[in-house]
Amino acid sequence: MDRIVRRALVLAVLLWQAGCGTPPPTQMAVAPAAPAKPPDAYVLAPGQVSIGAAAVYRTRPDDTLLDIARRYDLGYTQLVAANRNIDPWLPGTGREVALPAAYILPDVPHDGIVINLSQHRLFYFPKGSNSVETFPIGVGVQGRTTPLGVTRVTGKEAHPVWVPPPSIRAEEPDLPPIVAAGPDNPLGDYALTLGWPRYLIHGTNKPDGVGRNVSHGCMHLYPEDMARLFAEVPIGTPVRVIDQEVAAAWLGGALYVAVFPNKQQADQLDLREPVAAVAPANLKERIRHAAGSRAAQVDWSAVEAAARDRTGMPIRITATQFAVNSTKP
Repeated sequence: MDRIVRRALVLAVLLWQAGCGTPPPTQMAVAPAAPAKPPDAYVLAPGQVSIGAAAVYRTRPDDTLLDIARRYDLGYTQLVAANRNIDPWLPGTGREVALPAAYILPDVPHDGIVINLSQHRLFYFPKGSNSVETFPIGVGVQGRTTPLGVTRVTGKEAHPVWVPPPSIRAEEPDLPPIVAAGPDNPLGDYALTLGWPRYLIHGTNKPDGVGRNVSHGCMHLYPEDMARLFAEVPIGTPVRVIDQEVAAAWLGGALYVAVFPNKQQADQLDLREPVAAVAPANLKERIRHAAGSRAAQVDWSAVEAAARDRTGMPIRITATQFAVNSTKP
């Protein structure tokens, strides 16, 4: 396993063991059995800005990274970004695969649905519940991006009928005018309509596209995740779409940053091409803003490494003594 990824995993395990009351381990343990699947929801303490837990999975003979991603509710790009030295189709038996399921929550109001396109992830904050659920999503290809901003869920459609829009019909003129509900329908079994015409949150009949840039702007989830979201989300729920390549927060007395691949880099990872080394815009300004009065504690070499590697995993970027906590300072 890559040294940077292993270091991130060790730190993430220390961080997301908050409240367990046991001394943090000094090494990342690889359990002989498969790690537990993520919980359906996370209860949030006041001021909490992180959820989840990183883990390591040891591959079985027939595994692919696509199988592992779906099993642990991860997106494809998310898993590949943290495991770039592993063949996604033939990882081999007994390989250590990082499961990067530790998340810094988006730095926006935690109200309703929040979608971070760069992260390929949806967060749902049910009204009045003090909890959050999170799911990987597939998003738009280059030139077919989802609008940024705030809208609302305007409707819910079970077993939706798909009417191919002009943009898709121009690319695939042989499509029928209407695709009925069923296994050939790319909307899957459930869809949420939004205040933005022609943009949906929906399931899929091609789950391998979750966590990738594959749509014409709609956001799609694994079928099982969409069934859950559809059952829980009421009409009128606010939906906020952001595109933030960087998430930073003070956690346990140390500043952490997670840097996600941009759209071009996600495509390069998908195609197994060399990944262009491009730093996020205004990275230093964003880190200084997050650090506040403690900017002198920032290890800028760690920031540069996080920006270069873009694993999407939270990386500690201050030298402050670690203390287990996951709330705002």
